[in-house]
Order: sequence, then structure tokens, then C-alpha cells
Amino acid sequence: MNTPRLVLQSVISASLAGFLLAALAGCSGPDKELPLFDQVNRLKDENAQLQEQLQHSHAEVETLKKQLKVLAALPDEVKGENLYNLREVKIARLTNLYDKDNDGKKETLIVYVQPIDQDGDIIKAAGDIDIELLNLDNKDGQIRLASWHTKRDELRKLWFDTVIGANYRLVFDVGDKVKDDSDSLTVKVVFTDYLTGRLFKQQKEIKPRRD
Repeated sequence: MNTPRLVLQSVISASLAGFLLAALAGCSGPDKELPLFDQVNRLKDENAQLQEQLQHSHAEVETLKKQLKVLAALPDEVKGENLYNLREVKIARLTNLYDKDNDGKKETLIVYVQPIDQDGDIIKAAGDIDIELLNLDNKDGQIRLASWHTKRDELRKLWFDTVIGANYRLVFDVGDKVKDDSDSLTVKVVFTDYLTGRLFKQQKEIKPRRD
């Protein structure tokens, strides 16, 4: 599997494309209202900036090429999806409703998600997360109370590594979605692993906490 090579080649292409767009944007032409002397000086400044950007882009490309060379030399057993092997995703026990403003109502849902690798270790796997809050016992027939989608770029900012454990910590306001915070609810998580494209599903019943 050539995942590292494909990723780095994509980054190189994106870097060069970004430089070209910047160059085109900067070459929109001089302001005709400026004196010729000022126009020439401004064009010189723009040219110097473009040259600096070009050198920077070349340096980035060379760095990426070196990284690609290192990755290409890795043994087959540690390339691609074997860089880590996500086995499951767990919803940690602290997942529940909380009263964050001390008004007597639990209006905040905090979900703790732990990606687990083949060795049983918690890892910061990259991916998207879909979360649903369900009331499976709702007699009105409305089982799904709320749902959220969190993309990788936002999710990576929600990683918490503390003395009691590491996890993604996602916080949602459910004050207008949960009518009775004494009901037993269910949290469902679907984690899309970016490295392999696999979906990992897990759900957990959360019972009312007595604070």
C-alpha cells in the first residue's frame, strides 16, 4: 500500500498549486493611477516577494521529497495502514449529561471517545466522528434526539491527554433536546478512520448521574 507516497505527493501538488495561485493573484497589474516610478517600484517589490515565495516553496518540496524517501525505505510491514492498526473505538465511562451552569438541569452532553489500536493502547487516530443521542424508550416515537458531525480538523483540537486517560472530548448543548434528564439515554458513535476508510461503531447507555 503506497499511502505515505500518495499523501506526500498530494501535499507537494497542493503546495505548488497554492504558490501558482498566489503568483497569479499578485500579478493583477499595476494601478494605472500611480506615477510610473511608483508602479515600477511596486512591481519590483511584488517580484521580490514572489521570488521569496518560490524559494520557500522549493524548500518545502525538497523537505517533502526527503520525507517521501524515508517513508519509501520503510519495511512493508510498517507502511500504509500498518503504521497503526485501529481495532476499535470505545465510549469512555465518563460520557454523560452534566449540569455545567449549576441551575439544577443537566443540559450539557459530554462524550469521551477513545480509539484503540491492536495493542490495546489509546491512540490519536485521525478521522471524522458522527454522534447521535437516542432515547430508545421514547413513547412518542422520536428516538433520535440530536446528531452531530465533527470533521478531522476540528476533532484533532479536542484531544485530551491527562493522568486519568487520553480521549477525544466532545461537548454539546442539549438543553432544548432533552426534556427529562432523568431518562436513560443512548449515545451512538461512528468513527471514520482516515488512514483506512473503515467505520468503527459503538454505542453506550448513559444513566442519570446523581451529583
